[in-house]
Amino acid sequence: MTQALKYETASSGETQALAARLGEIVQSGDVLCLSGDLGAGKTTFTQGLARGLGIEEPVSSPTFTIIKEYDDGRIPLYHMDIYRLGEAAVQEDLGYDEYFYGEGVSVIEWYGFLEELIPEDRLELHITLAEGDGRRLRFTATGPHATARLKELEQLCPTSH
Repeated sequence: MTQALKYETASSGETQALAARLGEIVQSGDVLCLSGDLGAGKTTFTQGLARGLGIEEPVSSPTFTIIKEYDDGRIPLYHMDIYRLGEAAVQEDLGYDEYFYGEGVSVIEWYGFLEELIPEDRLELHITLAEGDGRRLRFTATGPHATARLKELEQLCPTSH
């Protein structure tokens, strides 16, 4: 069963606040797949998610390191940016399973390059630019755990969709 939820934010601060609410409810083993054009706000969203997890360390894009781990929150955050690896990402032995099935939440920017390795039960987020500094966010849950998380988010942050 696939469930979707849409939000529109007016600023990067609102985008981060929505992400922080999600960060308050994500659980170990949750996988969040981010897509959107360059500059759409994937890292901005992840910064808000980290804040919701209680992570105080600055969060930046792992474009050159591919994977960054943040362990000082409620649960660990594994932030991946697969853009530089491209289609070669599936051949790289970076221990993806240890992250996807680990103690923390995995956030994957440019997840399309890794799609065949990512768990089927995941929360996908597509971000597009809106007017001004705003963003349109479309969450899609692809399994029971992701659907439960999406329902929790909708209770915390109601939307008209």
